[in-house]
Amino acid sequence: MLRPIIQGFSPLKLPNFRMYISGQAVSLIGTWLQVTAQSWVVWELSHSEAALGVVAMFGALPTLLLGPWAGVLADRLNRRWLLIFTQIGMMLLAFTLALLVQLQVVQIWHVYALSALLGIFSALDFPTQQAFLGDLSGMGEVRKAVNMNAMFLQASRMIGPALAGWVIGKWGASTAFWLNGASFLAVIASLVAVRATQVRRPPTGNSVLGDLWEGMRFLRGQPRIQDLLILSICITLLALSMMTMMPAFAAERLGGNASTLGSLLAASGAGALTSVVLIMPLAQSRRRVGLVMSLAVVWAGGWFLALSIVRWLPLAMLCLFALSISLPLVIAMSMGLIQVLTPGEMRARLLSLFTMVSFGMQPISALLVGGASERVGVATIAAINGTLLVLAGLGMIFLRQGLRQWRVQAVPMSAPSGH
Repeated sequence: MLRPIIQGFSPLKLPNFRMYISGQAVSLIGTWLQVTAQSWVVWELSHSEAALGVVAMFGALPTLLLGPWAGVLADRLNRRWLLIFTQIGMMLLAFTLALLVQLQVVQIWHVYALSALLGIFSALDFPTQQAFLGDLSGMGEVRKAVNMNAMFLQASRMIGPALAGWVIGKWGASTAFWLNGASFLAVIASLVAVRATQVRRPPTGNSVLGDLWEGMRFLRGQPRIQDLLILSICITLLALSMMTMMPAFAAERLGGNASTLGSLLAASGAGALTSVVLIMPLAQSRRRVGLVMSLAVVWAGGWFLALSIVRWLPLAMLCLFALSISLPLVIAMSMGLIQVLTPGEMRARLLSLFTMVSFGMQPISALLVGGASERVGVATIAAINGTLLVLAGLGMIFLRQGLRQWRVQAVPMSAPSGH
């Protein structure tokens, strides 16, 4: 049982991956500082679940609109320099929000606008960064590399919100934004230092639309990748959209403050971290991963149903811890498997399509969840979404026989020549 867990850390033997992931770890803590502080600022400005949904919509809408084009660019251009560009852009946006909050001139439309701009950079950054993990690690290690990146992401989800609650209470929200901006320097420095091997085919004369259509044709003939997309859509639309409502849940359902929100998000991060450290390596060692991922969707739904009836912070934290175990199990494993199942020269395109149809659908869900929560309460929406997740997971198990019986074959080791 311990062997798959220990082997899951093997990408750290690669110097360039180790350097990059170290810088990424620092930056991710800053990102979750900002996510928590921004949601609390929006709640204090508006006391509106709908406003929380609108902010989430502006942040995710560019992924829906620009995601496929971002993947084409990430396949055509140097991914390392693209990432340096996106990190600098996001750093400047964090400093801008910090200044507005510190000067006490911030208005809700400022947050909407900055969230939309951040979404544009993120739409380009996400597929580029996921494909870059494969450039650093090679295809033999890419699933473990994606898992390790998810591990650091979830560790930051545990540390960042808890730290944000303390920082906001002691120094105010602006300090969280300043710290996030400064944290980008670590990942920028690592990107300047590392070297990676990017698979790029010779120019074909295709237009950007031609490259995009080529990726769509490939996807049409891949039923298992389609299944991975469906499972990820269920998680992003029904589970991740509910996480944007946590400020309302903390204040209205639990009668808490920014520290309460930090505790809830930290519990969620702890559950996800437990998943990527202990459960995902074991799941990846099992060949019938489609069945495992479908059951993870059912698991998330059950714990959302439990969350909908609790009013005590420790029990709410337990529910968030348990349901968050399933989130990276579906999302991170899907991204790793898509890279393994896709030709190297179109990995970023398929990842961007994955991002578009899963995370890119979040704007619609965020608006619906925010508006509905304002009408009938956040707990009722948690119960509805939980029920839908249970039904969706069971539907994939019983209606998609190919997914239920799918056995993932081992991928031959191939380290990148750039190390």
